[in-house]
Amino acid sequence: MCGITGWVSFGRDLSGQASVLDAMTATMACRGPDASGTWLTAHAALGHRRLAVIDLPGGVQPMVAETADGPVTLVYSGETYNFTELRDELRRRGAVFRTDSDTEVVLRGYLEWGEAVVDHLNGMYGFAIWDGRTGKLVMVRDRMGIKPFYYYPTEDGVLFGSEPKAVLAHPLAAHVVGIDGLREILTFAKTPGRAIWEGLRELPPGHLAVLDRGGLREKRYWQLEAGEHRDDEQATVAHVRELLDDIIRRQLVADVPRCTLLSGGLDSSVMTALAARELGRQGEAVHSFSVDFAAQAENLRANEISPTHDAPYVHALAEHVGAEHRDIVLDGAALSDPAVRVASVGARDFPGAFGDRDNSLYLLFKAIREQSTVALSGESADEVFGGYPWLHNEAARTTEGFPWLGNRNSPLRATGLLDAGLVRELDLDAYVADQYRSALAAVPRTGAETGLERRMRELCHLALTRVLPIMLDRKDRISMAVGLEVRVPFCDHRLAQYVFTTPWSLKTYDGREKSILRGAARDVLPDVVADRKKSGYPGSFDPGYLSAVQAQVRDRVEGDHPVLGLHDRAAVLAAAEVPAGAITPAQRFGLERFLDFATWLDIRGPRIKLP
Repeated sequence: MCGITGWVSFGRDLSGQASVLDAMTATMACRGPDASGTWLTAHAALGHRRLAVIDLPGGVQPMVAETADGPVTLVYSGETYNFTELRDELRRRGAVFRTDSDTEVVLRGYLEWGEAVVDHLNGMYGFAIWDGRTGKLVMVRDRMGIKPFYYYPTEDGVLFGSEPKAVLAHPLAAHVVGIDGLREILTFAKTPGRAIWEGLRELPPGHLAVLDRGGLREKRYWQLEAGEHRDDEQATVAHVRELLDDIIRRQLVADVPRCTLLSGGLDSSVMTALAARELGRQGEAVHSFSVDFAAQAENLRANEISPTHDAPYVHALAEHVGAEHRDIVLDGAALSDPAVRVASVGARDFPGAFGDRDNSLYLLFKAIREQSTVALSGESADEVFGGYPWLHNEAARTTEGFPWLGNRNSPLRATGLLDAGLVRELDLDAYVADQYRSALAAVPRTGAETGLERRMRELCHLALTRVLPIMLDRKDRISMAVGLEVRVPFCDHRLAQYVFTTPWSLKTYDGREKSILRGAARDVLPDVVADRKKSGYPGSFDPGYLSAVQAQVRDRVEGDHPVLGLHDRAAVLAAAEVPAGAITPAQRFGLERFLDFATWLDIRGPRIKLP
């Protein structure tokens, strides 16, 4: 998987800047615990931290191809799942390989096809190539945005990295978060290309950027397209199953231990069941992991996100497919440990919106990493197949605006603990409305859709472009914080494109969410799992966790922490005194976000710049 970083400058000699490059590269140690490498020349400095997954001895980076006209050097993070076929094709074209790694396939592919190598790749990746033949840097992000990539233009070049922390380690990068950065943090709707740090840009999914002496240019090489769906129900279901079998087979390839993340929901169960079939052909059992919480069955308060307890469904699926399964059971003390919050907030580089769910995900991944290096996740099936409850709620989908944000009382829109002056300055309603209009304008259309079908095309595209990036970034950052590579089979661009063209009436042909996915894999699932109602990633209902959060908030309020400059001290203190059983979802959300903000300010020390 790995972490990459680099610096290109046409106005200075970088060959003597090893210490700066080393500092940038060191920030990616969590992403690549197995090895470190750097490469410097006059105008380019590239750094790499490696998590060895394929060709453990051969995939060393930065990887250099010496040519008669100069070196071509690659730093690469991710996996190319069709590397075997591409290597065979490149060999037929005369390429000579020195390793068995997918990294070298990407490098040799660039030598053969140039920037058009992106059209040949199936996978998740963020990579940069310094072409010494022409003095050009090419920066690439995968089609769906599974792997992150950030860059920071300078007066005479660019800084880049897998994560903002790599770029911010450079003296030229300002540690400033302005008003739009705060808006991005506080609204659950990702703006493509926008990073929260001033001067920093996130390379959007399906884009590449080219830097040479003529300047820096971004261009899109792939996007979801609208088109006519000609397959009937039976053919659609069959083709989705064919794609899933191929995707799972490809994504199980690794030279290290693999496992699946199993929640007992449809998505993770389909993935685990198909993985079990594929591994069974190889004489192996699938290893699966799930997260659970102490006394969860007794404490559970059913809601739209978590209507049922996962454990019975997890165990039913694991038994059905013969998985070697392990539950990771967490209690309130573990979830509320301030060190865990430091780790999860530090991994994400900003205060997130998931509270204990971020903390539990970090602890889950940390436990899995003790036994596996690669995990397959069911992430993105809701966006691809239409699983979110708001897609099936007529009031939500007919209301103007991002439907997942709900009404003004939604916890995701909670601002009651923020400073009133800051809330007025942010004007989040106007910001979200602007982003919504921009998102709608980007929806591809066939021109033939009307009514419900037209609206559902819009909402599915919004889910794929404004929700999915948040979920993928969270998954990537927290997993890579412990050196765990998480793959997302449902994010294969072939599957996403095929299902995107499918009419909503076909996506819901059995009257339920994710009908196509259920139909494509019902034969490998027990009925109790196949018919389970949608349930999201679980949160803890342990009252001890909330009590600990409230106590930690009170400790912060009693001091003079800079987080109080962004919050209403009285409102925060009042929420911290509410009995745990009476606290509202918005108050809990606000308290957890308060602690995340305080932790982020401690770790990153940003300068908050307000008008």
